[in-house]
Amino acid sequence: MSDAWIELGRKAPASVLVDGVELRRGSRVRLRPRDGADVIDVAVAGRTAVVDSVEQDMDGALHLAVVVEDDPGRDLGGLRRPGRRLFFSTGEVEPLAGPAAAPPRRVLVAGIGNVFMGDDGFGVEVARRLAERPLSPGVDVRDFGIRGMDLVFALQEYDAAIIVDATPRGEPPGTLQVIEPELASGAVSLDTHGMDPVRVLALARELGPVPERLLVVGCEPATRMTGDEDEVVVELSPPVRAALDEAVRLVESVVNELEEASS
Repeated sequence: MSDAWIELGRKAPASVLVDGVELRRGSRVRLRPRDGADVIDVAVAGRTAVVDSVEQDMDGALHLAVVVEDDPGRDLGGLRRPGRRLFFSTGEVEPLAGPAAAPPRRVLVAGIGNVFMGDDGFGVEVARRLAERPLSPGVDVRDFGIRGMDLVFALQEYDAAIIVDATPRGEPPGTLQVIEPELASGAVSLDTHGMDPVRVLALARELGPVPERLLVVGCEPATRMTGDEDEVVVELSPPVRAALDEAVRLVESVVNELEEASS
């Protein structure tokens, strides 16, 4: 493995000491940009902000990702939307007393699967339906398809994750289950053109922080394809299609349970 990949896999600490005060996610600071800062830093100089995370660059230097406290788009910053999270060195912030309002718990709902392999597209279809429904602040629904490495890195930005996938476990087709996977330790590889959720979760844990809770909402498929077939199948089987509405409700209930457990 190259040194660059080793550096990218380095885990940042959960907190950092600044002027004798431990700063971590949720800490309040006043922004004091260095001389010669860019126009955005100058615009927020003197304003209060909330620490979203501690980050470490490839030289080992620590930085704070923050969200400005009175920013009207603060919720987007808490969800890690571009332009709402700002980065400052530890020498550019002044710790403030008093807790900040708790940032929204970040929950990722990840639909995975290959839509050209019959029931393997179950997770993608559930994600599509969920994306059309109102969800709590802090909940992101994303369709990852078969982009395993994209999911690996996305997992590092959330407090909890629900992966929605076709899960053959010998049950009647269309059966829904909530599974808490056990992740084996040791070296893990990943086929970047495929998507095995357990291997994705294990690799994510090897590369950096992973969500506190990792769950799989699965559906027993009726059709199982290997990818070696001559034809593609873009339709879900009748029992799996019939389970879609209930799957959406199940994911929403799991999200609610995760939010209640954190309050």
